[in-house]
Amino acid sequence: MAFHKKRGPQEMTLHRIVVTAGFLLTVAGAVAASPEATPTPGEPPRWQPETPTKQLSLWPEGLTIAQPPVDGPETFKDGAITNVTRPTMTIYPPRAKGNGSAVVVAPGGGFMVLAIKGEGTDICDWLTSKGVTCVLLKYRVPTSGPQWDGACRCRHEPAVHMATQDAQRAIALVRHQAGSLGIDPNKVGIIGFSAGGHIVADVSNAKGPIYAPVDEADRESVRPNFAIAAYPGHLWEGKGLVLNPTLHVTTNTPPTFIVQAEDDPVDNIRHSLSYYVALKQAGVPVEMHLYAQGGHAFGLKHPDWPIGAWPNLAEKWMRSLGMLR
Repeated sequence: MAFHKKRGPQEMTLHRIVVTAGFLLTVAGAVAASPEATPTPGEPPRWQPETPTKQLSLWPEGLTIAQPPVDGPETFKDGAITNVTRPTMTIYPPRAKGNGSAVVVAPGGGFMVLAIKGEGTDICDWLTSKGVTCVLLKYRVPTSGPQWDGACRCRHEPAVHMATQDAQRAIALVRHQAGSLGIDPNKVGIIGFSAGGHIVADVSNAKGPIYAPVDEADRESVRPNFAIAAYPGHLWEGKGLVLNPTLHVTTNTPPTFIVQAEDDPVDNIRHSLSYYVALKQAGVPVEMHLYAQGGHAFGLKHPDWPIGAWPNLAEKWMRSLGMLR
């Protein structure tokens, strides 16, 4: 059942999205981004997951939701997606024996594009090989989260944090469909990279949904049970180690794992340090790993470098929380 509730620019009407166990059983093979599909005449290529996996809409077709300022149709090129106006989630079941955990993956891209391969499907490939159900989030872009304005050297907050809305909705839907997905609703985590790392902090610390709840799924908690932030951005205020004042860390913030390279030329190491200090001061369990080299957007690159060990460390951390067997 769906119903209406108005909340300014966040007015939304949602229908329950059902993911059946039968659908999940039909999904097989390695997780990978499909080739850039051949578009119909006059249309650019769009990203599609590998057949038979399907994208599931977070919000129903025809619903008016806040729209990012796109400059054209949605396009997939060079491993990245631009101009996303209809957000989706794609569910990849575990390829190893399932352990009841699910992780929502938020790719980076500066809230301008989505690095859907290196920080999306490649990450799902890693997680599903460890028995985790992977939920790949295709959230709205561009300017769907905080932006750095070089003219005023200040942070610009969007009127509607569309990316965070999409991430919260994905978490709620996953929990609501825990039975059909074969997961424990108390073992739902999130991992995000760069701008996606900011989404991780946002959903970890929000008091509740930042959109008006409209159906049964929105009775579920939208806060993850555990969180991984990789080279997160927009967390540092820019003075000392002052945390972005829009984030309010409390004892309710979930256990968090942070990883970043000290030579990151895009997001200063102080973003991670500021968040780490705030988590420690609030008594939140947190583990942070900093590496001398790795740059930005390292994802699963550089397996032979010291920074290439971070996925193994994250697995051990998840295991210590009871999220992996």
